[in-house]
Amino acid sequence: MATSGRGYFNGKEILRCDEAGIVPLVPKPQTSSNKAAGLFDKSDFVYDETDDTYRCPAGERAIHRMTVIEYGQTIHKYWSSACPRCPLKPKCTTGKHRRIGRWEHEAVLERMQVRLNQRPQAARKRRQTVEHTFGTLKAWMGAAHFLTRTLPKVRTEMSLQVLAYNMKRVIRLLGTSSLIKAMQA
Repeated sequence: MATSGRGYFNGKEILRCDEAGIVPLVPKPQTSSNKAAGLFDKSDFVYDETDDTYRCPAGERAIHRMTVIEYGQTIHKYWSSACPRCPLKPKCTTGKHRRIGRWEHEAVLERMQVRLNQRPQAARKRRQTVEHTFGTLKAWMGAAHFLTRTLPKVRTEMSLQVLAYNMKRVIRLLGTSSLIKAMQA
């Protein structure tokens, strides 16, 4: 299993991992503007694969109406004809209809979310092991972060920072003499 942080969530990359037999665990970013405004968000709508519809919080069916390409991804759009007269509309949308978008490979993301829900400790373990490293590197680099400009130079600078971090860790774990012996072998 490959665990990553919220900032690395990318549907296309998660799909590629899934197709390659890699089991990704990447939490979805919490960026719902509807939820922030106190409205229902997409997680309040339940997808029914058998008839390709969503069930809204009011119990109405949102049916597939159209397909669009957004940012290179095929998105299916769903909405219900009942929206204009729905008693829950003020909690659902400010528009005439609540439209729900579903990526053509959304099932891959849903399966991953089920895995994440079954393993809440996975994200915690990743934070304890990986985030410490990034925190240390950021502290070393200071407020300015990178001293160089352009991607090739920044890559080199970052590589040197990671090399220095790894060397310090190995020395701390093995000791200087063990490291020198290992390098000579």
